[in-house]
Amino acid sequence: MRIMRTVGAYELDDDPARVDLDVVWKCLSTDVYWGKWRDREMIEKVFKNAWRVVGAYEASSGRLVGFARAFSDTIGSAYLADVFVLDEARGKGLGKELVREMIDNGPGAEFRWMLHTADAHELYRPFGFAEPSNGQYMERTRANGQA
Repeated sequence: MRIMRTVGAYELDDDPARVDLDVVWKCLSTDVYWGKWRDREMIEKVFKNAWRVVGAYEASSGRLVGFARAFSDTIGSAYLADVFVLDEARGKGLGKELVREMIDNGPGAEFRWMLHTADAHELYRPFGFAEPSNGQYMERTRANGQA
């Protein structure tokens, strides 16, 4: 096991083998607004095809308490997705540290990063994320209306 960095009583690690997909599935299927439409097979597929994942783990137990996933062209752009911290680990800065580890400390530090959020703008602003104001951004939503 390779621990990238320790944050208080937590470890950040980008080893996909360490991620507990049961925890990811439970959170994405019940706790967050953006993941409820995905079934378990979809979660497994996006995890398998992720460019990079970063987990936050309790140092004492090794239990997954936070997660971030990204996909990328591996050259210059990446999309940040599925960032969450379980309720019992919130308020300790883990969300910020997951984002920092993913976008600033990893192999995509020089990439152009994109994401969607309905309610976490203040989490991402300190990392340079901003709403586009110049009309350069377009989006096609899913045909079924799901986020």
